[in-house]
Amino acid sequence: MNGGEKRKPGARPGRRAFLAGAASLALAPAIARAQQPAPQPRRAAEPNGPPIVFVHGNGDSAALWINNIWRFETNGFRRNLLWAVDLPIPNARSDDSKPQEYRSSTEDQMKELAAYVAQVKKTTRQPKVALIANSRGGNTVRNYLKNGGGASSVSHAILCGTPNKGIVISEIMMIGSEFNGAMPFLKGLDGGSDDLIAGVQMMAIRSDKNDKYSQPDARFVGQPGKSTGVSYDSSELRGAKNVILDGLDHRETAFHKLAFAAQFEFITGKPPATLFIAQEPLPVLNGKVTGMAPDGSYTNLPVAGADVEIYDVDPHTGERKGSRPAHKKATGADGFWGPFVGHSDATYEFVLSVPGLPVTHTYRSPFLRGSDVIDLRPQPFGRGDDQAGAVVMMTRPRGYFGVGRDKFSLDGKVPPGITDGVPAVATAKLAFDASARTVTGVFNTETIAARTWPVKENHIVVVEFMN
Repeated sequence: MNGGEKRKPGARPGRRAFLAGAASLALAPAIARAQQPAPQPRRAAEPNGPPIVFVHGNGDSAALWINNIWRFETNGFRRNLLWAVDLPIPNARSDDSKPQEYRSSTEDQMKELAAYVAQVKKTTRQPKVALIANSRGGNTVRNYLKNGGGASSVSHAILCGTPNKGIVISEIMMIGSEFNGAMPFLKGLDGGSDDLIAGVQMMAIRSDKNDKYSQPDARFVGQPGKSTGVSYDSSELRGAKNVILDGLDHRETAFHKLAFAAQFEFITGKPPATLFIAQEPLPVLNGKVTGMAPDGSYTNLPVAGADVEIYDVDPHTGERKGSRPAHKKATGADGFWGPFVGHSDATYEFVLSVPGLPVTHTYRSPFLRGSDVIDLRPQPFGRGDDQAGAVVMMTRPRGYFGVGRDKFSLDGKVPPGITDGVPAVATAKLAFDASARTVTGVFNTETIAARTWPVKENHIVVVEFMN
């Protein structure tokens, strides 16, 4: 096994009936997403590289890849070569071999990825794609390459924070799970002398000791003090190029700018010219409204009849600059809420109304570039929220909050539930009284102002950090 190439933060380094009929419904609009025209900045000559397909992790969506896509664009990749799949029913089964409602098997996810790659190849008229995957998405990629005939369609495979050896290797914990190295799925993938696939260039990106799913202690699978049977190197690939990014957490191994730099260099053969994101003055914004299953899990399937409003707000107070929305649309069968031509220096409040769920007000930083993967998910109330006057959540979809590593607060406080040690929490919340006021969320250099909305009128507020 390779020892791993270390890169430290701060140093410059080198995307569907639920399962069977859903693919055709979800895939067509997904393909259309990458075809939407948008203004492109002046840039250097395009690098030599195949189309790239980004594959999200367990329970996640294509939306998490927005910064990576923007950075690839800034460094010369055409927008129509950058694709992010929304795999339907993205949460894994408890036991991969047993049907479980609103959960997908490794076989389900592999078939969805294979169909998506085939459509990307057809649309781009390219013989192969590069795959970049986070967490469970890496399991899907490895399964596709080894068992789904994907090797002939893939030039590069980059697995970021994927527990390739398992979250545990155990006969008593996580029995039947695809994340257990002692169970059939991973035993089949890991059975050879190495983890390579002939004809595919492979790389793994991992943390040093900060990935909550590559830990010797089983506290993150609910059994603290017991041994997982794995160690900090569980995300490595035997025989492949392994890159270690010190201090980054499980999600950051895919979405941090240093992870992008390693991804870009591995695919193109040269480091990126910049890690910054070039702005477009009038970004074209779009995405899907996706729904929830009755058990509260997200489906990545489009929702028809959802109402979306976008308001231009004051970046310092979160107050709306006018009473009329800058954009308003009820979604059709494809779930798309746009397109909306925004401004890259504007701050927006997204208001999502899905029947049967709270009205979700999401406050975000400015969108520096156009994107068609701005997927919107409704936010349900949690336990005890109905007792509050207002509830404000802060969330970091592309990483976790690291106590002592990051600077973060909500209304000047650190919300409860964010633990010390290995970063493991991406969402926290505070309760407020019913009076309307400004609440500010801070994550390192990103500051977002939001307004409270009353719970008794079925509203919930989300401060979503982009970084």
